[in-house]
Amino acid sequence: MGGPPPTARRLNFFSTSIPRGTEDGRSALQARLAFFSRLILVLVVAFFTLLNVAGALLMPGYSVRMLVAPQMLDILGMAASMAVLWRLYRGRPRSAPVLAGLDAGGMLLISLFSCLPLLGPGMGGEPAQGVFAISLLVIARAAIVPTPAVWTLAVSTLAMVPLLTMIGLYHAHERAGGWALSIASPLECAVAVTIATVVSSVIYGLRLKVQEARQLGQYTLENRLGGGGMGEVFRARHALLRRPTAVKMIRPGAAHAAALARFEREVQLTSILTHPNTISVYDYGHTADGTFYYAMEYVDGIDLDELARVHGPQAPARVVHILRQVCGSLAEAHGIGLIHRDIKPANVMLCERGGVPDVAKVLDFGLAREAVPAGDAALTRDDLVVGTPLFISPEALRAPEAVDARSDLYAVGGVAYYLLTGTPVFAGRTAVEVCSQHLQTPPEPPSARLGRPLPAALEEAVLRCLEKDPARRPSSARDLGQALEACRDAGVWTEAHARAWWDERHRGRRPAAERSDAGVSQLLTIDLRDRGAVGQ
Repeated sequence: MGGPPPTARRLNFFSTSIPRGTEDGRSALQARLAFFSRLILVLVVAFFTLLNVAGALLMPGYSVRMLVAPQMLDILGMAASMAVLWRLYRGRPRSAPVLAGLDAGGMLLISLFSCLPLLGPGMGGEPAQGVFAISLLVIARAAIVPTPAVWTLAVSTLAMVPLLTMIGLYHAHERAGGWALSIASPLECAVAVTIATVVSSVIYGLRLKVQEARQLGQYTLENRLGGGGMGEVFRARHALLRRPTAVKMIRPGAAHAAALARFEREVQLTSILTHPNTISVYDYGHTADGTFYYAMEYVDGIDLDELARVHGPQAPARVVHILRQVCGSLAEAHGIGLIHRDIKPANVMLCERGGVPDVAKVLDFGLAREAVPAGDAALTRDDLVVGTPLFISPEALRAPEAVDARSDLYAVGGVAYYLLTGTPVFAGRTAVEVCSQHLQTPPEPPSARLGRPLPAALEEAVLRCLEKDPARRPSSARDLGQALEACRDAGVWTEAHARAWWDERHRGRRPAAERSDAGVSQLLTIDLRDRGAVGQ
């Protein structure tokens, strides 16, 4: 599955250096041609202005009629043609063949106008001026409009033909300069075309390499969404499908071979999850350089970390609504023996799906592991604690090899506490201090932390999840979901409530692409050889 998609390999004269599909390539080429024509227009107008200002200051008897004198026709013609081309490029989208025709036609027009000073007596033109101008033009085009070298060679040569023809006629008519001047201009033009072709080849090749470096199988990486642990996450685009996708990648050297093998196995398990509140995994694979990646559903919304930090404690009815969805996702995962191990506010996002607001999505099963390893002990390290210190369970600190589904429920309790109070269950100056409290300190009731009463059944369910002894917690995510459903005194969070919140309080939300794993979502990896620092 490594390498760029077929559409990125089949390049032609009309393609661009950003082969992200036919439409993207065409659009990028049109934008570059528009920029080039505008640049030439600005330079020509600036030259025309300076020329006339200098004439008015230095030439006796200068008249405004000089603005339209025959000697100025070449400059005015170039300016007019570039203005027309710029307008055409900035209009509706043009097909690749049309863009190619405009590209070649524009260069030809400029070359023809550069010949005007050589047409007749009194024009005052010199061949060297035309050669210099067209040489600069073709080299600038090669640097600005990234097209394949063969197409640059063809367009540059076409631009030289009218000028060289006129220069030949000029020398034959004037009979001045001899053979040296007759061959100097073609040689200068050939040098300019060669430079333009080499520049185009180098720039185009470098851009292709950059693009291929951002290619993972059939996916083109766009902007970075965040990173942490072993990998980075990017928004990506599939070569054929137009739906937005998030791609998580783990580069070689980011983790040892056993961890990568375990991670790949966990992605395979995660890909079979189908619950609507679980992030969907579309694809996974390896690139030629050994980078492992998997593609998943892209969620644009707000995570629970940002929800509580920005908007403060949430209504109990909404907390119940969110947690029931999280429990549904975990119930399916636990049913196939998959433990998340990193439930935290930043790993649960609220979004809109099918016009329905406040849909929760459980993200990042990348730390997940099978509850009962299937005989391959090499793929699971029992001497590491992996999780987030503010939401890690006591047993994950004492004996990570014995962690089961109830460890996720402890984290769900921590998330509920955070949503209800706006603060984590335990806080400390260091991760070790926080972990010590998870092991030894009873949690303060959320109502006491908040300073006002909370629905009794909801508070009881949260505190049961936060029991130090896993046996005292709800027996399963399904049981916890049923307990939350029975919290009648929490009220009801309806779709109308959710819609009003999203419309009135969350209009300025940042897209997921602009958020980072800040706040309470720091990742913790503790070597068990040091676990004496946090207690037994």
